[in-house]
Amino acid sequence: MRQGLRVLGVAIRAEKAVFAAAVLFSSLYGAMTVASSWALGWAIDNAVRPAFAAGEVAAGTLWAGMLLILGTAVLKALGVAGRRFFAGVMQYRMQARSRREVTRQYLRLPLAWHHRHPTGQLLSNASADAEAAWAPLAPLPMAVGVVVMLVTAAVALLLTDLMLALVGFLIFPAIALLNLVYQRRLSPLATRAQQLRAEVSEIAHESFDGALVVKTLGREDTETARFEAKVHRLRDANVEVGRVRGLFDPVLEALPTLGVLAVLLVGAFRLESGEVSVGTLVQVAYLFTLLSFPIRALGWVLAELPRAVVGYERVQAVLTATGSMEYGTATLDAEGPARLSVRGLGYAYGDFPVLSGVDFDVEPGRTVAVVGPTGSGKSTLVQTFVRLVDPAEGAVLIDGTDLRRAARGAVSDAVALVPQQAFLFDDTVRGNITLGLRADDQEVWAALRLAQAEGFVSALPSGLDTMVGERGTSLSGGQRQRLALARALVRRPRLLVLDDATSSVDPQVEAKILAGLRDAAASPAASTVVVVAYRMATIALADEVVYLEHGRVADRGPHEELIVRCEGYRNLVTAYERQEAERVALAEDAEDAESAVGAADPGPGGIEDIDGIDGIDGADGADGAGEIGTDEEVSA
Repeated sequence: MRQGLRVLGVAIRAEKAVFAAAVLFSSLYGAMTVASSWALGWAIDNAVRPAFAAGEVAAGTLWAGMLLILGTAVLKALGVAGRRFFAGVMQYRMQARSRREVTRQYLRLPLAWHHRHPTGQLLSNASADAEAAWAPLAPLPMAVGVVVMLVTAAVALLLTDLMLALVGFLIFPAIALLNLVYQRRLSPLATRAQQLRAEVSEIAHESFDGALVVKTLGREDTETARFEAKVHRLRDANVEVGRVRGLFDPVLEALPTLGVLAVLLVGAFRLESGEVSVGTLVQVAYLFTLLSFPIRALGWVLAELPRAVVGYERVQAVLTATGSMEYGTATLDAEGPARLSVRGLGYAYGDFPVLSGVDFDVEPGRTVAVVGPTGSGKSTLVQTFVRLVDPAEGAVLIDGTDLRRAARGAVSDAVALVPQQAFLFDDTVRGNITLGLRADDQEVWAALRLAQAEGFVSALPSGLDTMVGERGTSLSGGQRQRLALARALVRRPRLLVLDDATSSVDPQVEAKILAGLRDAAASPAASTVVVVAYRMATIALADEVVYLEHGRVADRGPHEELIVRCEGYRNLVTAYERQEAERVALAEDAEDAESAVGAADPGPGGIEDIDGIDGIDGADGADGAGEIGTDEEVSA
């Protein structure tokens, strides 16, 4: 209860004016509810009973009773309308505020934090949890108005008849006891249900994202079963929550009715003894009847509090998450290519070290290829250049400025990363390239030309205005990569980082892209380029190569020098060429063997007719048979 009230207090402090307006209208409703019972009692004593007794009633008295009842009804309706409007405004504003805060926090938190939290859970925090946190705000003004109503009603009841009031007031301790039992039963159930909502969202998101794998491997039934099992658990948890609420709500609604019955029972005896009038008894009984619905508003708030506390705590867990990056005030707005320096850089995923003691410099305007076997830390290294992650040890400097001292936005203004997996939004080609950047079409086409994307974009139905679909599904992998490269180039970064960004592009197009980047290096808006490379053609673009092994710089220098002196580098970059050469050699050996057999074959008689057949075993015989018998060719 204390936690729930604190959550409500947060909303009230955030929306003071709106909450005050909602409570004002709710109080008007409460006051008019009490007034309507008084108006009804007055009408009975002054109009209805005289009419029965005398057979007639004065017109003025009749009009007064009608106006009293009609006036209170109109004011009560106005209170309902105003309370609902302002309560809705308050609730939806708080939900929108939480969603914005959660989303902004997601953008502030480093990539390492996101690696530890599944996407489905993050979606649930921004949607279901934010909604649940402020669900009690809709009935809250009504509940506050009920307090006003109850105080007003209590005063009216005590002034009307002390005995009947005390009898009716017995329901309030019963409501408090019922709420205590209810909160203890529902709170753990609501917590479990809210957690399962996140898990269902997580499985759904994962299955949708992995649709290609699911379809191609025929795992539809397995994924359906996995999702179904979790959904059934959520269903059962919600049913249990509903069962508890189903027991609570009817009892809460019945309590005021029991109060009315008690008032009528005691009032009948007092009426018979002449201690109260008929109008007084009707007034008190009707007042308790009217209180039954407002008291339910208290029940609605109390029913939503456990779920609200859970949702609020899950939202706060995101908003108070540690690990957000700190920013300084330094700028990186110098002109021309950047100078990149890496000093003693180290990084680990948990207890698993990925990089250790990495040191090297990249001079302005130069191109450096980062090469290394799988798992050597290449992608992690380049992520530190754009500050997706901060090194655990050492520093990354641009023009001598530690990136951790740079102001917010300074790194993204100076550095651009093109990842291997290009992501496109469900937007136009232009929108995906500019992404809010104020660039005219001439600049966009220039970037597309350099990325070798001008041709296929021109051929699209609407050119730059063509919608590419979710994640760019209407384009090939190579086309998506070229648009991602154009997105980086249009920003004219001082440092351009390519993380195997042309892996889906065919070698001819890749050669043109690399040649274009090489030519652009001579322009005033040139970039320093760091490229994670695997292909020999990509590595050939570089002025220097940094070769990583086991998270350390094993060697560095021009490609021509490394391939001579560094065995690990030589084996890595020539692996494809060596495999291709071996494949060609085997094919040639097979052709030679086939030719040899053909030359020795005398005709339809078959191999039994070949003279010197023993030559296959190395014995003397025909030359052709002897050639077949060599170890290399038999092996081939």
